[in-house]
Amino acid sequence: MNWDDTTDTPATERLVGASADGEDQAVEAALRPKDLDEFIGQEKVREQLDLVLRAARARGATADHVLLSGAPGLGKTTLSMIIAAEMGAPIRITSGPAIQHAGDLAAILSSLQEGEVLFLDEIHRMSRPAEEMLYMAMEDFRVDVIVGKGPGATAIPLELPPFTLVGATTRAGLLPPPLRDRFGFTAHMEFYEPAELERVVHRSASLLDVEIDTEGAAEIAGRSRGTPRIANRLLRRVRDYAQVKADGLITKEIAAAALAVYEVDARGLDRLDRAVLQALLKLFGGGPVGLSTLAVAVGEERETVEEVAEPFLVREGLLARTPRGRVATPAAWEHLGLTPPRSGAPGNGQGNLFGA
Repeated sequence: MNWDDTTDTPATERLVGASADGEDQAVEAALRPKDLDEFIGQEKVREQLDLVLRAARARGATADHVLLSGAPGLGKTTLSMIIAAEMGAPIRITSGPAIQHAGDLAAILSSLQEGEVLFLDEIHRMSRPAEEMLYMAMEDFRVDVIVGKGPGATAIPLELPPFTLVGATTRAGLLPPPLRDRFGFTAHMEFYEPAELERVVHRSASLLDVEIDTEGAAEIAGRSRGTPRIANRLLRRVRDYAQVKADGLITKEIAAAALAVYEVDARGLDRLDRAVLQALLKLFGGGPVGLSTLAVAVGEERETVEEVAEPFLVREGLLARTPRGRVATPAAWEHLGLTPPRSGAPGNGQGNLFGA
C-alpha cells in the first residue's frame, strides 16, 4: 500500500470501528450473553455488580442506579440487559441524544413500572433541562411537571415508582458531578486481553455454527483491538471467506488470508491507520507535525484523524501527542518495516524525544 492510500469509509462503517450499525446490532442481539456467569471478561466489574444485584434481591429492593463508562463495543448495553434479567425486571432503552427536552424525559419516567430498568445510552449527550429533571427522579423518585407558561406556570409534582437507571457513557468526564454522584455503583469497562477475546470468538463461533480452531480464534482475537464487538465482526467476515475460499473451517492461515483481503493487519490497523503512520514517517520523518497538516497529507478531515485513527494508534504506542505535534514512536517504524532517520538528520524532529 502506498503512503497516501486513504479510506472514504465513514468511521461507523470501518471493519475495525467500534460503533455498531444495523447489522451489528442484529447479530449482537443473537450473541449477547443472558446472565453474569455467561458474560466474558470484565472480571472486577462482574464481581462487584454481582454483589450489588444479589444484595438488592435479598432485600427485595430495586437495585441502585448504575453508571457504566468505557469505549464503544465493550459490553455496556449487554450488562444493562443482564442487570434487568438478574433483577427479573423489564428494561426500557433510550439514549441521551433522543432526550432533547425535559418533557421527553418526563414522558418516559412517568410510564415506568415499579422496578423497571431504564437504560440511557450516551447519557452525557442529554440536554441540560432533562439532566436537571433526572437529578430529582434518581434521588427522590419524583419529577415536577411544569404546566403553563410565564407567571402563571405551575409545578405539579409527579410521584414515580422505584426504578433503576443504568447510564452508559464513552466520556465520563463530561458528566456533571451532581449526576455522577447520584449513581450508587460506577464501573469502568476496560479493553479486553487477547485470551479473553479468544473465548469471545469461540463462544460466538459456536452460536453462529462456525468451525474454528484455537489458532484461528487467536488470530482473530489479536486483530480485534481489545473489543468484543470488533472480534465478532471480524469473525463474520472470516467466516464468509472460509465458506467461499476454503472448506468452512477457520484456521490461522485462513483467518490471516481473510483479514489481509479486508486490509486489517496483525495489530488490527486498517487502511486509515496505516495511511496516517505512513504519512507521518515518510513525509515528515516521524514528526513532530501538526494535526491539520497530517490530516491534509492523508486526505481526511482533521476530526477523522483525531477521533477515529489516533486513539488506537496512541493506545498501541505507535504515535504520541506532544505540545509540538504528532510524533511517531520507534514501534511505528518497526511495525511498518522502515528505518528511522539518524538523529539530527533533516526532517527528523523526534531525536530529543525518543533518542534516534
